[in-house]
Amino acid sequence: MQFGSEAVTRGVRIQVVPRYLPEQSQPERGRWFYVYQVSIVNEGEETVQLLSRHWIITDARGEVQEVRGPGVVGEQPVLATGEQFDYVSGCPLPTPFGSMRGSYQMVTEDGERFDAEIAPFSLSQPDLVQ
Repeated sequence: MQFGSEAVTRGVRIQVVPRYLPEQSQPERGRWFYVYQVSIVNEGEETVQLLSRHWIITDARGEVQEVRGPGVVGEQPVLATGEQFDYVSGCPLPTPFGSMRGSYQMVTEDGERFDAEIAPFSLSQPDLVQ
Protein backbone atom coordinates (compact mmCIF):
# COMPACT_ATOMS: atom_id res chain seq x y z
CA MET A 1 0.00 0.00 0.00
CA GLN A 2 1.34 3.40 -0.86
CA PHE A 3 1.84 6.23 1.60
CA GLY A 4 -0.53 8.68 -0.14
CA SER A 5 -3.28 7.88 -2.58
CA GLU A 6 -5.11 9.08 -5.66
CA ALA A 7 -8.29 7.93 -7.38
CA VAL A 8 -10.58 9.33 -10.09
CA THR A 9 -14.30 8.56 -10.23
CA ARG A 10 -16.46 10.17 -12.93
CA GLY A 11 -13.96 13.01 -13.32
CA VAL A 12 -13.61 13.67 -9.58
CA ARG A 13 -9.95 13.30 -8.59
CA ILE A 14 -9.25 12.70 -4.90
CA GLN A 15 -5.67 12.89 -3.64
CA VAL A 16 -4.70 12.24 -0.02
CA VAL A 17 -1.36 12.89 1.68
CA PRO A 18 -1.12 11.64 5.29
CA ARG A 19 1.43 12.74 7.89
CA TYR A 20 2.31 11.49 11.37
CA LEU A 21 2.13 14.12 14.13
CA PRO A 22 4.53 13.12 16.94
CA GLU A 23 3.60 16.21 18.98
CA GLN A 24 -0.05 15.04 19.14
CA SER A 25 0.82 11.39 19.78
CA GLN A 26 1.36 9.54 23.05
CA PRO A 27 2.79 6.11 22.16
CA GLU A 28 3.28 5.30 25.84
CA ARG A 29 -0.52 5.62 26.21
CA GLY A 30 -1.32 3.75 23.00
CA ARG A 31 -2.20 6.81 20.91
CA TRP A 32 -0.71 7.72 17.53
CA PHE A 33 -2.12 10.74 15.70
CA TYR A 34 -2.14 11.36 11.96
CA VAL A 35 -3.37 14.21 9.81
CA TYR A 36 -4.26 13.88 6.17
CA GLN A 37 -4.58 16.54 3.51
CA VAL A 38 -7.26 15.93 0.92
CA SER A 39 -7.56 17.58 -2.49
CA ILE A 40 -10.78 17.10 -4.43
CA VAL A 41 -10.62 18.32 -8.04
CA ASN A 42 -13.53 18.28 -10.46
CA GLU A 43 -12.01 17.30 -13.81
CA GLY A 44 -15.39 16.25 -15.19
CA GLU A 45 -17.85 18.14 -17.32
CA GLU A 46 -20.62 18.57 -14.75
CA THR A 47 -20.87 20.48 -11.49
CA VAL A 48 -20.92 18.21 -8.44
CA GLN A 49 -21.53 18.63 -4.71
CA LEU A 50 -20.02 16.56 -1.92
CA LEU A 51 -22.89 15.39 0.31
CA SER A 52 -21.31 12.96 2.78
CA ARG A 53 -18.22 10.98 3.71
CA HIS A 54 -17.59 7.34 4.51
CA TRP A 55 -14.21 6.39 5.97
CA ILE A 56 -12.98 2.88 6.74
CA ILE A 57 -10.09 3.00 9.21
CA THR A 58 -8.10 -0.17 9.93
CA ASP A 59 -5.50 -0.35 12.69
CA ALA A 60 -2.47 -2.66 12.92
CA ARG A 61 -4.55 -5.30 14.74
CA GLY A 62 -6.99 -5.44 11.83
CA GLU A 63 -9.75 -3.76 13.83
CA VAL A 64 -12.00 -1.65 11.60
CA GLN A 65 -13.79 1.56 12.47
CA GLU A 66 -16.24 3.17 10.04
CA VAL A 67 -17.02 6.87 10.10
CA ARG A 68 -19.97 8.33 8.21
CA GLY A 69 -21.35 11.82 8.24
CA PRO A 70 -22.51 14.81 6.26
CA GLY A 71 -19.90 16.81 4.35
CA VAL A 72 -16.26 17.29 5.29
CA VAL A 73 -14.93 19.72 7.94
CA GLY A 74 -18.44 21.14 8.27
CA GLU A 75 -18.84 21.88 4.57
CA GLN A 76 -20.60 20.36 1.57
CA PRO A 77 -18.59 21.98 -1.22
CA VAL A 78 -19.94 22.52 -4.73
CA LEU A 79 -17.31 22.10 -7.45
CA ALA A 80 -17.81 23.33 -10.98
CA THR A 81 -15.57 21.98 -13.74
CA GLY A 82 -11.93 22.76 -12.91
CA GLU A 83 -12.59 23.75 -9.31
CA GLN A 84 -10.74 22.30 -6.32
CA PHE A 85 -11.50 21.92 -2.62
CA ASP A 86 -8.72 21.20 -0.10
CA TYR A 87 -8.99 20.38 3.57
CA VAL A 88 -7.02 18.81 6.41
CA SER A 89 -8.40 16.43 9.01
CA GLY A 90 -7.01 14.06 11.62
CA CYS A 91 -7.23 10.49 12.80
CA PRO A 92 -6.06 8.96 16.10
CA LEU A 93 -5.00 5.31 16.07
CA PRO A 94 -4.49 2.87 18.96
CA THR A 95 -1.57 1.27 17.07
CA PRO A 96 1.61 2.72 15.47
CA PHE A 97 0.29 2.19 11.94
CA GLY A 98 -2.87 1.46 10.01
CA SER A 99 -4.71 2.46 6.86
CA MET A 100 -7.68 4.44 5.62
CA ARG A 101 -9.91 4.27 2.56
CA GLY A 102 -13.42 5.35 1.76
CA SER A 103 -15.67 7.40 -0.46
CA TYR A 104 -17.52 10.68 -0.77
CA GLN A 105 -21.12 10.62 -1.87
CA MET A 106 -21.45 13.18 -4.63
CA VAL A 107 -24.49 14.53 -6.45
CA THR A 108 -24.66 16.12 -9.91
CA GLU A 109 -26.78 19.14 -10.82
CA ASP A 110 -29.29 16.66 -12.29
CA GLY A 111 -29.64 14.96 -8.89
CA GLU A 112 -27.69 11.84 -9.83
CA ARG A 113 -25.72 10.45 -6.88
CA PHE A 114 -22.47 8.50 -7.07
CA ASP A 115 -19.67 7.46 -4.74
CA ALA A 116 -16.25 8.97 -5.49
CA GLU A 117 -13.54 6.56 -4.35
CA ILE A 118 -10.87 7.50 -1.82
CA ALA A 119 -8.09 5.01 -2.58
CA PRO A 120 -6.38 3.26 0.36
CA PHE A 121 -3.45 5.01 2.01
CA SER A 122 -1.26 4.05 4.94
CA LEU A 123 -0.87 5.80 8.26
CA SER A 124 2.60 5.17 9.60
CA GLN A 125 5.54 6.90 11.20
CA PRO A 126 8.16 7.72 8.55
CA ASP A 127 10.86 5.63 10.28
CA LEU A 128 8.63 2.65 11.18
CA VAL A 129 9.15 -0.62 9.37
CA GLN A 130 5.86 -2.53 9.06
